[in-house]
Amino acid sequence: MSQSTLDPRLLRPPPKRKLRLSWADERVRAIFWQVLIVAVVVTVVWWLVRNTQHNLEVRRIATGFGFLQREAGLPIGETLIDYSPSDTYLRALAVGVLNTLKVAVIGIVVATIFGTLVGIARLSKNWLLSKIAAVYVEIIRDIPLLLQLLFWYTILQSLPGPRQALNPGGGIFLSNRGLKLPFLDWEVPHSWALLAFAAGCFATYYFAKAMRRKQMADGQPRAVWPAAIAFLIGAPVLVWLVGGAPWTVEWPELRGFNFRGGLTVSPEYFALLIGLVTYTAGFIAEIVRAGILAVAKGQWEAAEALGLKPGVVLRQIVLPQALRVIVPPMTSQFLNLTKNSSLAVAIGYQDIVSIANTTLNQTGQAIEGIAIIMLVYLTISLSISFFMNWYNSRIALVER
Repeated sequence: MSQSTLDPRLLRPPPKRKLRLSWADERVRAIFWQVLIVAVVVTVVWWLVRNTQHNLEVRRIATGFGFLQREAGLPIGETLIDYSPSDTYLRALAVGVLNTLKVAVIGIVVATIFGTLVGIARLSKNWLLSKIAAVYVEIIRDIPLLLQLLFWYTILQSLPGPRQALNPGGGIFLSNRGLKLPFLDWEVPHSWALLAFAAGCFATYYFAKAMRRKQMADGQPRAVWPAAIAFLIGAPVLVWLVGGAPWTVEWPELRGFNFRGGLTVSPEYFALLIGLVTYTAGFIAEIVRAGILAVAKGQWEAAEALGLKPGVVLRQIVLPQALRVIVPPMTSQFLNLTKNSSLAVAIGYQDIVSIANTTLNQTGQAIEGIAIIMLVYLTISLSISFFMNWYNSRIALVER
């Protein structure tokens, strides 16, 4: 039946019913229960706050965050910013937040890469590779993470001392003091060059997007790589040359009973990172495997009929479609890795939980200390969720 033959009255939306103040109206009942639930929640929160304030007053425990400006006197062995025990508790907590972020960011990147490779290996036609990946996934997911962290920390502590350190070459040394790596003598111009590289990544992305838009309009392909080289290599090198940054590499050298120079990765951080990465990668592998299997088999067959190689099919056809299935559960694993980093206190790595616990023990500000920990993890988790939801909306199919 064509649109012209329809009765115009059928195209009008149904009239809205007026709200009646009667229990028989389901809308009135819905509003009543919602108001009641909100009132109960507010009452419980008010009672908890009042009860807490009363208990603190009875025990004469001071409240507030004024202690953050007092001298900490807290030694921290591993820091990303300058810190000494004479600094304030606020700076000590900032060091703890940065240490947590150092574990979370690097752990998420490495676990994603490793888990993706393991997930693809599980689908390999090579029987041995597939079974090794399957055994890894089944074992690693069935052992509690805390036990894995203790296992890796014990392994690192059992390594020989600096004088008998394992040396695979390239200035790399592994001992019970941690991992020593060659490192660039970092100065301010290097930071500017790094910022230029980050800006180049954004510029390359938006330039490629604009070129694709023009190609869709006129059908003419346009090369992106010259601009990408200029943005990603040319701009950082130019900033580095203008800033006069030296290109001096510090090599680890054994002096006395320990190494000097280079980059030091402490045993605590190394064990925590290995444990979190290997544990989370087992779950990510299953997510990736499920996402690939969710793509219709006809996609593989059609690509193979065109003569495309399996690697190209996986990268260019299957994985882009599988991302729509992979991204949502992957977000949960990123959040789990970040929150599981709080187990660092079990092996002596000083993250926000460890430093905040020491702070509240020294100051007696237990409520404020716990609140700071909760706020830090809430902020990090919401940031990860916001970014992953944004990315998921970018790759989602748009219905017409």
